[in-house]
Amino acid sequence: MTNAFDLVDAQLRSWVEERDFSGIAAVRRGGIVEFEGCYGLANRSDSAPITPRTRFALASVSKMFTAAAVATLVRDGRVAFDTPVVSVLPADRRPATLQPDVTVHHLLTHTSGIADYAEEEDEDFDYGALWADRPVAGMLRPADFLPLFGDLEPYRPPGGPWQYSNAGFIVLALIVEELAGQPFAEAVGERVLGPAGMTASGYFRSDEARPDIAVGYLERASRDEPWRTNAHAIPVVGGGDGGAYSTAADLDRFLRAYDDGSLFGTALRDEMLTARATVGPRAEYGYGVYLSGGCFGHAGGDPGVAAIAQRLPAADLSVAVLCNVEAPVVAVHNQLLAAATGA
Repeated sequence: MTNAFDLVDAQLRSWVEERDFSGIAAVRRGGIVEFEGCYGLANRSDSAPITPRTRFALASVSKMFTAAAVATLVRDGRVAFDTPVVSVLPADRRPATLQPDVTVHHLLTHTSGIADYAEEEDEDFDYGALWADRPVAGMLRPADFLPLFGDLEPYRPPGGPWQYSNAGFIVLALIVEELAGQPFAEAVGERVLGPAGMTASGYFRSDEARPDIAVGYLERASRDEPWRTNAHAIPVVGGGDGGAYSTAADLDRFLRAYDDGSLFGTALRDEMLTARATVGPRAEYGYGVYLSGGCFGHAGGDPGVAAIAQRLPAADLSVAVLCNVEAPVVAVHNQLLAAATGA
């Protein structure tokens, strides 16, 4: 008997041939796999298939890790959500144009008004073009991004409307480094990934030889063209605004640890999941998470990367769609959620 998951599976298998689709789509209930489909290739050079062990670049899904690291610092009494950023970061490690009334709250909710270096709301914006004249190998730590936006005038005073800001999460990463006293990736590993049991996840350099890594592939103008990787289109290592690697299983571990209070307690969890800004008619934003239809989570996209990870606490469900090509992951997520809930 055909069920709703079979229909999604058939669609994604057809996309492998018709759309060059590759990725994993997974649903877990209470940590148990309810559906998991692997499609296409992790590495097209040697025809290595995608498996449940494959680790995908997450793009902005990683913003949840940054926000969670900040929450652990709040838990530890190192900072508060209403702390002014200028009271934490020295002048040489913050934007020169940063207004004194910008707080951690503003950065976490995309309401800081600071100028961004990646205008994702602009349909013509090309993230890969940022690195045409700037070596991606030089983008190693959050401070390396400051020259991209640190001298730009703010768009508006803090506390105004929601406007997605990668730069804001770069500044949050600088705060994490300052208060944790260690590099950002190490701090997130010790404060978030480790406690959540995410043993397969991390901020891996794209030029490192590691097993089970999905290579990101750029869109082709035609199927006659050779595949090109995204190695020159994204920073060599991820940071505060994106770029971590993870598996579908590890993302479920993170979402469940977040949900049950294991990461930073239930009181802070409730603060993180309180709607703080309106994104659109169907979504709001908390502290580093989208809130919609009873779900919390995040989506992300880079050249050669598309990802979404969401949790529906009421049904004890986690849904992840991770791709090493650019793909409509939100639509696939919605189909999986509907199949899982009978909606």
